[in-house]
Amino acid sequence: MNDTHIIINLGRQLGSGGHDIGRMLALDFKAQYYDRAILSRAAKESGLSERMFEQHDEHKSFLRSFLHLPGGVANSGYQQSGGFSQDALFKFQSDAILRAADEGNCVFVGRCADYILRNRVDTVNIFITANMDFRVSQVMAKQGFTDRDEALRFIEQGESQRAEYYKYYTGKKWGQAENYDLCIDSSVLGLMETEKLISQFVRKRFGLS
Repeated sequence: MNDTHIIINLGRQLGSGGHDIGRMLALDFKAQYYDRAILSRAAKESGLSERMFEQHDEHKSFLRSFLHLPGGVANSGYQQSGGFSQDALFKFQSDAILRAADEGNCVFVGRCADYILRNRVDTVNIFITANMDFRVSQVMAKQGFTDRDEALRFIEQGESQRAEYYKYYTGKKWGQAENYDLCIDSSVLGLMETEKLISQFVRKRFGLS
């Protein structure tokens, strides 16, 4: 592979295998993989607790998180009524994504990375979907559910939160095809073959052999 800088942003339906596909893509393109790891990075760079970022991860909440402010942060412009709003946490997380993207090839899963990095020319935005039976089976296996209805409720609640979060911060509809360069159903080919197809698409997108 040449020195082309590649940023892959993955949106994904719950249970579609987006995490696994993202990890495989990161290996293919010698890229850093950022899913929940971006929360750790945002916490470290901001000096805030990682738990704060986890509590508001990909869902919109109007609760405020109050804390003692570390030196240097209190004057950052993010302080609101003695604490940090979720919007401020999103700003810290966005800054972490921007810095990570500058450092080398990256695969970002969720966290509105497609919108945060919208002004870059080295990005490709992918959305991974799958049929509901496939997704329920995946969620049952990974989350330990024994009841399909319970897994279905987990999917519906999680996706409702993601959609609200994405719309709030981007003004766009989560999962809508026009927001992405490629949308693909992972239940048609399976995770490994889906990853291969996406990899081929990315190579074509960047003119790689």
